[in-house]
Amino acid sequence: MMMMSRAARIMLLLLLTALSGCTGLANLSGVTTPTDLYVLSPKSTFSASLPQLRDQIVVQQPTATAAVDTDQIAVQPTPLQVQYLPGVRWVDRAPLIVQALMIESFENTGKVPAVGSSTIGLRADYLIVTDIREFQAIVPPGPDASALQIDVRLNIKLIDSLSDRIIGSRSFEEIVPSASDAPDDVTQAFDEALGDTMRDAIEWSIRTIAQHAATGEG
Repeated sequence: MMMMSRAARIMLLLLLTALSGCTGLANLSGVTTPTDLYVLSPKSTFSASLPQLRDQIVVQQPTATAAVDTDQIAVQPTPLQVQYLPGVRWVDRAPLIVQALMIESFENTGKVPAVGSSTIGLRADYLIVTDIREFQAIVPPGPDASALQIDVRLNIKLIDSLSDRIIGSRSFEEIVPSASDAPDDVTQAFDEALGDTMRDAIEWSIRTIAQHAATGEG
């Protein structure tokens, strides 16, 4: 077998290095394809008649189906089909977003002395248990497929931590039309639908907890 000269070995090494560098650049370009990220906002306006609580509240991480428990923005073209908006995502999984926004919204009422998640070790007088029943854009029947409707429905259960009893359970839903199927319009409609749903759920929760605490039931 013919032995490769030192100069030939150096040239081969340089060529392989250059080729691997090109492959690395191609891979880097592939994984940095831009994706638009969207956030949602907490609710900050509430009824002035809300009672003041003395109790601490823990908002547990909401449950949701696999179709919703994702950072992708769900769209239902038919009642039995789920797709996702291409090229866009939420900044986090939907249940984590809803949990964080509910905590901040409870704080914004100014009626709760302490509210947080179970991960911070807060001693809870009451638990807020949320199930996300609907959190998607729906394509309504008819010729205009761009007229999406955003459906947000939350089921809220209030649990007295001392007695481990459910003191209230209720569902809250808002359906908001999107101006178009453009991501900016869709996420704006999501923000409005979730905000209205959270406002109703939080006001009901505070009033129900206040009534329960006042009666001394346990």
